[in-house]
Amino acid sequence: MRPLSHRLTAVAALATAAALALAGCSGSPSAASDDSSSEETVTVKIGTLRGQPHFYQPFLYNDHAVDGVEFEVVTLDTTPALSDALVSGSIDFAISGVTPTIASISQDRDLKVVASAADGGSGFIGNGESSLDELVGEKIGIVQGSAQEVALRLLIEDAGLTPEDFALTVIPVPEMAAAFGAGDIAAFMGVEIGVSIAKANGGTEVVDPYSTPIGKVNIGLITTGALIEENPELVQKVVDTHAATTAYMADNIDEWLPGMVEEFGGDEAVFTSALENFWLRSDLSEEYVGQLESLASAMAEIGLITDAPTGEDIVDTTFAP
Repeated sequence: MRPLSHRLTAVAALATAAALALAGCSGSPSAASDDSSSEETVTVKIGTLRGQPHFYQPFLYNDHAVDGVEFEVVTLDTTPALSDALVSGSIDFAISGVTPTIASISQDRDLKVVASAADGGSGFIGNGESSLDELVGEKIGIVQGSAQEVALRLLIEDAGLTPEDFALTVIPVPEMAAAFGAGDIAAFMGVEIGVSIAKANGGTEVVDPYSTPIGKVNIGLITTGALIEENPELVQKVVDTHAATTAYMADNIDEWLPGMVEEFGGDEAVFTSALENFWLRSDLSEEYVGQLESLASAMAEIGLITDAPTGEDIVDTTFAP
């Protein structure tokens, strides 16, 4: 058994760095170049986030893995950190937000969405307000650079208002529900499980967070273009594992929910509520790709990125079920 290694390609554009990497890894040829690798088990490092149920698939990958592949789960704190880890070669794949992925691609970083993972997981929570007009001048918590921030800015524009009409306040995901409960913010556009925690404590939905052109699009399975080029067979195995895991999870929530609660810790009732607010998937339909393009365009319009990448820039549909 040996770990997957593709760090050389990840830095191939820098000749000096590539040479150093080659010297450091000369005793471990890559899975792409070693013909005997098909007879061995390759360990794939898969990155994800803790505490968010729509990022949970990797914890079950080994139960549904295709022959010849096993998975090591690496948990990081933010989706931009997952993008950084992919680019550096610290991980091989990630279940991650499509928004930071698009931001990375717009900066010519070598990332591709090879499958969808989950839609939804969002909420715009307040204390009885039913429109943005009622929140003018108030602090609204946001997750900076997220699909939720993009959706909120689109909702603000649709309401005939501007971001300057509010005090948009960046708050880390784990602290969002507590900040709302303490009254530090009047409302927030955030993610699960903070949305369900806030609802359990009396929070209410202000506006449907999925009513913009980007819809419910949120999470995908991401890897690098370099790995796709050097080992497409492995990419296919990982996508097949992801699809099998996703199908199992969609049909057997009662079986894996207790394990997720044990892994993440917390209130099972809150996680159950959160599960009702996201939708597992693994396909790359035309509608999904179109939503990614709408998301990229919106990100450019509101200044999160300079130029919007195309669907072909963002997605490789070769491997999707």
